[in-house]
Amino acid sequence: MTRYENRVQLAMALVVGLLLLANLFTLTLVALMPTERGMRAPVLFSVFFVTLLVSLPAVFMLPRWLLKPYRQLVGEAERAPVEAKNETQRDETEFVLETFQAVVAQLREQQRELEALSARASERAASAEMFSERIVASVPSGLVAFDAEGRATVVNAPARALLSADGAAEGRGYSELLARAPKLARLVESCLGEGQLFRREEVASVSSDGRARRLGVTVAPIDPQPGSHARGALCLLTDITEVAELREALATKRNLESLGEMSAGLAHEFKNALAALHGYAQLLQTVAQDERSRAGATALLEEVRGLSAMVTSFLNFARPQPLELADVSARELIDDCARELDGLFKERRVELIIDGEFATVRGDERMLRQAILNLMRNAAEAIGDGDAQRRVTLSGARELDAAGEGWLVVRVADTGSGVEAADLGRIFIPFYTTKSGGHGVGLALAHRVVTEHGGTLAAANSAEGGAVFTLRLPL
Repeated sequence: MTRYENRVQLAMALVVGLLLLANLFTLTLVALMPTERGMRAPVLFSVFFVTLLVSLPAVFMLPRWLLKPYRQLVGEAERAPVEAKNETQRDETEFVLETFQAVVAQLREQQRELEALSARASERAASAEMFSERIVASVPSGLVAFDAEGRATVVNAPARALLSADGAAEGRGYSELLARAPKLARLVESCLGEGQLFRREEVASVSSDGRARRLGVTVAPIDPQPGSHARGALCLLTDITEVAELREALATKRNLESLGEMSAGLAHEFKNALAALHGYAQLLQTVAQDERSRAGATALLEEVRGLSAMVTSFLNFARPQPLELADVSARELIDDCARELDGLFKERRVELIIDGEFATVRGDERMLRQAILNLMRNAAEAIGDGDAQRRVTLSGARELDAAGEGWLVVRVADTGSGVEAADLGRIFIPFYTTKSGGHGVGLALAHRVVTEHGGTLAAANSAEGGAVFTLRLPL
C-alpha cells in the first residue's frame, strides 16, 4: 500500500511537471508569434488560466508530499519503540526511522549506565570521605592540617584538647590556633614557607588552666614541590608530659644514686672531724678570758653545729631508712605542716591557701611530712621581699591515668619569680641550690621520699608567674 501511494504521488508530480513545461512552451510560442497584441491576449489569458488551475493543486500537494516522510519520522519517534517489520517491506524512510530509534534506545541505555556509574561513584566518594573522617576522629594523637595560607582545615578532638582550642578551630590561622605553643607555631611557619620536615620535636605548651605541658610533635609538608612552598602542613601532636617528667625523674634518680654511693663514705669522715671540731669549740668557749674570744668561740660552735646538721641530713639522704607504711590522711598531714610553718609564713608575709580534694594514701607519715614541709618552706622562701603578690597555694585532686590507676595529685604553687629553664633539670640534685643561704638538700630529699613511695615530683613554671611543684602519689 505504501509503495502504491508513492507511485501515484510520483505520477502526479510528473503530470504536473509536464503540464507546466507545456504551458511554458505555449507561452514562448505565443510570445514569438508575429500577430498583433490584441489577438495574443485571449491566448495568453487562456494559457494563464490553465496554468493556474494545474499549478494550484500541485502547489498545495507538493509540500505535503515532501513533508510526509518527516511527519512519519516524527510520529514514529513519538511512538517509539516500534515493532520490527519484515526486512523486505521496508523502504528508505522506515530504515532511517528504525536506525534513529535504535540510536535513541542505545543513547538511553548508555544514559542509564552513566547514571548508575555516577551514583556508585558518589556513593564511593561519600563512603571514602566518611571513612577518612572516622580515621581522623579515631587517631589517639592530635592531628591538625593546614592549607597553603596557614588556615586549619582538619582538627580532631585530641588536638583540640591539647591546644585548648575554644570554639570552632577550622578556618583559624596557625598563629592564632597555636598561640599556647609558640615553638610549634614557628615550626609550622618554617614548614609552610620552606617545606622543612620536623620529626619528633619537643615543644612546651600551656593548657587553659595554666598547667605546663610537653608536646611531642611531627610537622610535615603536604605535597611539597621542589623549589616552592608546600601546599599545606600536617601536624601530629602527642602529650609527653608524663614521659618527660619520668625521664627527668629517672635522670635525677641516677644522679642521686651516683652521689649517694660516692659520698656515703665521706660523710662519716666529715662527721668524725666535725665531732672533734665541736669539742674543741666547746673547750675554747670555756677557757676564753675576754668577751671577744668568747664571741669567736660561740660563732665557731654555731658553724660547727650547722655543718653537723647538714652532714646528718646528707647521711639521711644517702642512706634512706626503710618505709613504715600506714594509712595517711593527706589533708591532716598538710594541715599539720601548715601549723608548723605558720611562723615562717607570717614572718615572710605570705598567704597560704589550701583547697581541693585530698585522699588517704599508703605511706610513711614521718617521711611524707618531711617532704611536704620542704616543698612548702621552699615555696615561701621563693617569694622575694619586693614581690607584690605573696601567696602559696596547695591544691589537691584525684586523677586517673590511662591504665585506670588512681593518683593523689598535690600542686604547690607560689607567686615568686619562678625557676630558670636551665635549673629545672638540676634543682633535685643534692647541694644544688639557687638560694644564698640554702644547702640544696631539701628538694632532693623530698624527691627521694616521693620516689620511694612510687610517685613522682616534677617542677615547672606557671604561665601566671612563679613555680609549680606537682607531687603525685598512688592511691
